[in-house]
Amino acid sequence: MKARTRTLVAAALVLGVVAGPVAAAQAAPAPARVSTGVPAPVFTTPPNAAALEKALAGVGARNEHATAALVRVGGTSGTWRGSSGVADVRGGRAAVEDARFRAGSVTKAFTAAVVLQLAAEGRVDLDRPVQDYLPGLLPGFEPVKVRQLLNYTSGLRSADGPGDTFEAEYAHRFDVVDPHALIANAVAKGPEFRPGEKQRYSNIHYTVLGVLIEKVTGTAYEKAVGDRILRPLGLRHTSFPARTQNRIPGPYNHGYQAVTAADGSRSLVDVSEWNSSSNWAAGDLISTTADLERFTVALFGGKLVPKAQLEEMFTVPDVPDAASTTGERAVQTAGLKEFPLPDGTKLYGKTGSRHGYSTVIGGTRDLSRTLVYSVNSTNAKGDMNPVAYGIIGAAFAR
Repeated sequence: MKARTRTLVAAALVLGVVAGPVAAAQAAPAPARVSTGVPAPVFTTPPNAAALEKALAGVGARNEHATAALVRVGGTSGTWRGSSGVADVRGGRAAVEDARFRAGSVTKAFTAAVVLQLAAEGRVDLDRPVQDYLPGLLPGFEPVKVRQLLNYTSGLRSADGPGDTFEAEYAHRFDVVDPHALIANAVAKGPEFRPGEKQRYSNIHYTVLGVLIEKVTGTAYEKAVGDRILRPLGLRHTSFPARTQNRIPGPYNHGYQAVTAADGSRSLVDVSEWNSSSNWAAGDLISTTADLERFTVALFGGKLVPKAQLEEMFTVPDVPDAASTTGERAVQTAGLKEFPLPDGTKLYGKTGSRHGYSTVIGGTRDLSRTLVYSVNSTNAKGDMNPVAYGIIGAAFAR
């Protein structure tokens, strides 16, 4: 997430704490607690239903920012479920509550979990250079540790895409891309910095990790994730599209991108059908909010990754953020990201965006409050929109 987006998310949380119905829920003093030596849960009261309903109000075909939204707030403190908007702006059907959607970079949490499982099994050493596992893949690079791929400190540059504009990407939306070609393109640029010196978030790290998973397991990346995560957790509505698959399988809410013409008129372009092979192990997961909530609870609860390796997902490397121009430090972990609340409480989670779809998973490490949402954003590749701000602020305000 960009620095500006981090700041705006914090602002949304502040507003959620001090304004409207959420502030009213905070008015009563907390009851006294007897110390037991066990840390108190971060959240002890149920989610504020009124604030969450307000956050979803107005989402739909006429909303400037989002045509649909699906939300699941959970945890030991209570649950809330909600949906709003339309499945199709032309037909006007109500949004499908159990719709499947493109989860974007949330895929990275699944990829990281598999790599950490392999580390727990002794099949991958996080401190060993990836070049030892994949000889010849990174010519001209200093040794890059597997851990440095997980936390984006490898120094690898991003691979080139079809262009920086939506129009350029849309024109190539059905292209089938080989991950090895992406890696070769990125490697040809040479390192941006020495391994371990800075953090630069980009997909290429997880593209390499996908290749590593295939090499170590001797099977396709998609099968490895299926065998190790999807089937054990019963994530029946989560899948990876075939390389030539452009449609979302099963029921889904259409995704749209707002496009402004030369005369200033605004229209919505349906972006539901898109080939996501260029994102592969970094971002082509398709899922539902229910499945992603189950995954989040299992991951944070230590049911997927053993405790020693799970710490990697809650550990931020002490290095500068290479994308910052104001001296900000790294915030990405292995597959997740640290989000501090205004009161100092830390949330951990992962954002994901594909044109038409914005996704979040995460919560408190103690699982007293979790959040999963899918927002059909009309500008998913831009900063998070006001609908997303409102959901986050309502879900985590105290």
